[in-house]
Amino acid sequence: MRKEIKIIVLVVLLILPVAIAIFLISFGENEYELDVYYPNGVISTNTFCNYVEGEQHYIPNFNLIDQDSSIITQAKLEGNITVVSFFFTSCPTICPTMNSEMLRVQETFEGNANIQMVSFSVDPEYDTPEVLREYGGRLGVDHSQWSMVTGPRDDIYMLARCGFILPVEHGGNDPYEFIHSEKFILVDREKRIRGYYDGTSRKDIDRLIIEAQVLITEYD
Repeated sequence: MRKEIKIIVLVVLLILPVAIAIFLISFGENEYELDVYYPNGVISTNTFCNYVEGEQHYIPNFNLIDQDSSIITQAKLEGNITVVSFFFTSCPTICPTMNSEMLRVQETFEGNANIQMVSFSVDPEYDTPEVLREYGGRLGVDHSQWSMVTGPRDDIYMLARCGFILPVEHGGNDPYEFIHSEKFILVDREKRIRGYYDGTSRKDIDRLIIEAQVLITEYD
């Protein structure tokens, strides 16, 4: 009986490395190739975004300001891997959870020059640079890695709808009436969208963290 057990153990030890190798090869081929979104342009019925049919979609130009009143343009995305979100500081619903998950992204990539985070306010009239900086301070944001951005409402809403392909609607004086997406967006160094993730889902943000690491490796 003991001899039979030894034979079984030996067979398992011989087969296991092969099985792991096959799994890793398959896993690498099937799971670790990130899609490039909208390679043939964005198909949309709206007429205000001016998408170029048949060509790769890139995040368009913009000119906004951050929590330090420094100018932020599309150049911030060029040459960087960026995790993007849309929020507002007085949001009573999904934003606290989203920001908590973005903090996990910040903590995971702390000190990593390959990754940055950018959050655009959908209530820019209230979310002045001073408000954003104070809010970020209370939240524990490292603004050297995570920028909070404000500016003209029309510019931000156009960027959300036409650049990141996300819905947004102003709520007036009622914070419960604001409509903005819970999605985080992973953007590569060429300003191409590489992934969408539910910013209220810990499991989905775990996936974002893994895929951001994969994207870093893709550029190495």
